[in-house]
Amino acid sequence: MSSSLSQWGEWIAQARAGDADARDRLFGACRSFVAVAARVHMERRLQAKVDASDLVQQSLLEAHRGFDGFAGDTPQEWLGWLKQIVAHNAADVIKHYRGAEKRDVGKELPLVSPDTGIDQWDLTPADPSPSPSQIAIGLERELILADALEQLPEDYREILILRSLQRLSFDEVANRMGRSRGACQMLWMRAVERLREMLGNE
Repeated sequence: MSSSLSQWGEWIAQARAGDADARDRLFGACRSFVAVAARVHMERRLQAKVDASDLVQQSLLEAHRGFDGFAGDTPQEWLGWLKQIVAHNAADVIKHYRGAEKRDVGKELPLVSPDTGIDQWDLTPADPSPSPSQIAIGLERELILADALEQLPEDYREILILRSLQRLSFDEVANRMGRSRGACQMLWMRAVERLREMLGNE
């Protein structure tokens, strides 16, 4: 990630003061994060009807238009606000197609894990009272991961999102990707290795 969280804080303050350049930098820096959040929320079967990039564009456009309504000051509040917009728009898309002909509601992927009730793309640390430095480190890692995922080939990015972010079983991943379980396991291992190479010591 080319920009630090301190820069994000400055851009937020400047953008809220009316600095158009700072606002553009802020939106540009978070695009990968929004793209990964959109992919996590979108069911693979819906991507044939609504591409995740459409959800990204819609969400960023709404954030631009509603920027004056953003009341936070920190990068964490900013990304949390964006994540809420993405989640709301993804829910609308799924709701729209839920009643469509020949769709099976039971095949839809919930935004929240049915086992734990935890958001599958949640920035909130597990500790209920993390220190500011813990929050900053966790947020920095999320942003670095989002940037790296967006640079991977599509099949690598997809299997990492399905297996590592959505925590689906390999059988479920194989069903969604239309591949054998063994092929998905091999693909996932190659994707993890490529991601490790990209991230280095991060």
